Amino acid sequence: MARLVDPLLEPFQLKNLRLRNRVVSTSHEPAYSEEGMPKERYRRYHVEKAKGGIGLTMIGGSAIVAPDSPAAFGNLHVYKDEIVPWLAELADAVHEAGAHVMCQITHLGRRTSNYAGDWLPVVAPSPLREPAHRAFPKTAEPWDLDRIVRAYADAAARCRESGLDGVEFEAYGHLLDGFWSPATNRRDDEFGGDLEGRLRFPLRVIRAVREAVGPDLAVGMRMSLDEDMPGGLGSEEGLTIARRVVAEGVDFISVIRGHIDTDEGLARVIPPMGTPSAPHLRFAGEVRRSVGVPVMHAARINDVATARYAIREGLLDLVGMTRAHIADPHIVAKVRAGEEDRIRPCVGAGYCLDAIYQASDAKCIHNPATGREDRLPHLVPATAGPARKAVVIGAGPAGLEAARVLGERGHRVVVFEANGFAGGQVRLSASLPRRRDMMGIVDWRVDECKHLGVDLRYNVYAEAADVLAEEPDVVVVATGGLPNTEFLTAGAELVSDTWDVLSGSLRATGEVLLYDDNGGHPGLDAAEALAAGGARLEFVTPERILAPDVGGMNYPGYFTAFAAHDVRVTLNHRLVGVERRDGRLVAQLYNEYAGISRERVVDHVVVEHGTLPQDELYFSLVAGSSNGGEVDQAALLDLRPQRVRRNPDGRYQLFRIGDAVASRNVHAAVYDAYRLCLAL
Repeated sequence: MARLVDPLLEPFQLKNLRLRNRVVSTSHEPAYSEEGMPKERYRRYHVEKAKGGIGLTMIGGSAIVAPDSPAAFGNLHVYKDEIVPWLAELADAVHEAGAHVMCQITHLGRRTSNYAGDWLPVVAPSPLREPAHRAFPKTAEPWDLDRIVRAYADAAARCRESGLDGVEFEAYGHLLDGFWSPATNRRDDEFGGDLEGRLRFPLRVIRAVREAVGPDLAVGMRMSLDEDMPGGLGSEEGLTIARRVVAEGVDFISVIRGHIDTDEGLARVIPPMGTPSAPHLRFAGEVRRSVGVPVMHAARINDVATARYAIREGLLDLVGMTRAHIADPHIVAKVRAGEEDRIRPCVGAGYCLDAIYQASDAKCIHNPATGREDRLPHLVPATAGPARKAVVIGAGPAGLEAARVLGERGHRVVVFEANGFAGGQVRLSASLPRRRDMMGIVDWRVDECKHLGVDLRYNVYAEAADVLAEEPDVVVVATGGLPNTEFLTAGAELVSDTWDVLSGSLRATGEVLLYDDNGGHPGLDAAEALAAGGARLEFVTPERILAPDVGGMNYPGYFTAFAAHDVRVTLNHRLVGVERRDGRLVAQLYNEYAGISRERVVDHVVVEHGTLPQDELYFSLVAGSSNGGEVDQAALLDLRPQRVRRNPDGRYQLFRIGDAVASRNVHAAVYDAYRLCLAL
């Protein structure tokens, strides 16, 4: 009986390229560039995916073709000749690893800032403000369009010269589609009006690029074929545009549905957790049946089963698993090896994109090696020395990561967990139905620990004697923290905390004040749970904005809940104290700007002020340790073994990680564990 070929692993002919499989990392910008150049960090990020077996990796999300399209989030500068050798080095390295590579090019139009780069006025078809970046653009004049056409052609020629396998236009929320969308083109000259007029400039660009790169280089278009907004481009007109650009020499279409003018719109185009898997896949299949060229698509296709279905059912020719490869760049290699169950899952937390839109760089919430390929390996090497006995206390994300890495290194690992299950604070976050996928961070590590033979012991509230009975060589304390209410001058015993809400131990009704002095997800998670549970909620924070550590990809879910339940938000007020009066609670708020105190009379006060380390066990073990708990930070950063020896009679090395050190987030906890244990 013939063995069935996995549809994902089938080769595919794209123009003159023979892709080794159907899996693609679509164009995106991780903001790893240096002065607009794809140097070592940028190169290693894409080469890792090539080593991991991907067929095509696409670089330069929104790589800019002209100085009046200033970088919005680390974009590559393809308008500069100096980029050619950097692109060539990247292309050679990706090819050597067996994959193909293309670059997306664009003029951002109004989707950038007037106050960046060379401070040139941004241009657009019409002077309509761009909501996300708040730019008021200049109406592009004919001479602007002439030079931008030349800029596109020159940028594409640089990509060809560098040895890249193709270029891709970006046409959703940018200049090209700004012309063809009726929502953004209000012109009354030859470049406006009916569809023929609105297409005149974009088609000029396509022709110029095709002429610049010749007939053989692959040229694609990533475009929204349905903006899904009042007055925007509809699917019928979108398909007409797709056919027109194909007739002008576009070789493939990367399908987008929706618009990115606002955070809410962006979260529909790039769906976060709590939304259906692959919501635009059927629409992409309709496009494929209509355009006559290969079609690719990426939007919350974060698991192999969905990707395989998309190819098998003929909905796509190439399937984009972009965020999935940020979580695990070795997806294809694991599929080939029959280890799909070991793929690190993308949980849709949006941590990668939130960082970019907050002027930082992409980081996976639970893969610390992503973006750090110049320092951290994605595959944990076995130890070159003898196997050691390690005890890890705590099975939250930090403890589980420590156990996983130590297990991969070949050490004998025991994990003590006080609860009857793993998860720590991640389990609390995942209690909110919309954020239940967060448990993937825990479940994957538990499965990996089992695969590696780690001894997971639940319902053990470990004390020093329990740890010492294992005769460990290494002890890693990952006991986390407990909610901090010590910041209050009075009434700490009267308040509840967000753990009470998310664990279900507090089901508050009536009037509730939630005070958030953390600025991350925990306060918003608890607020959403309280509001959905029927509380009349006021959300109070000393910040000048709501939860500043939560980014644009995650705001829409919370804002939807806040709007649906009429949550009142009060900024710039600090909770000072709480007292009981006439059977209710009185919260004392202080505004330091005006020097004004205010009272709120409510039924419950819930606070979120991070955690304080649960460190009693750690300090009870310090005296018997060889290093006194000390970490050689230089060695840690260089990934060298820890050699500190403060106590010659010490029997074990002792370390603590995650919230057992200080209140931080999931990524910090996992990063702590990974780089420490990688050298043990």
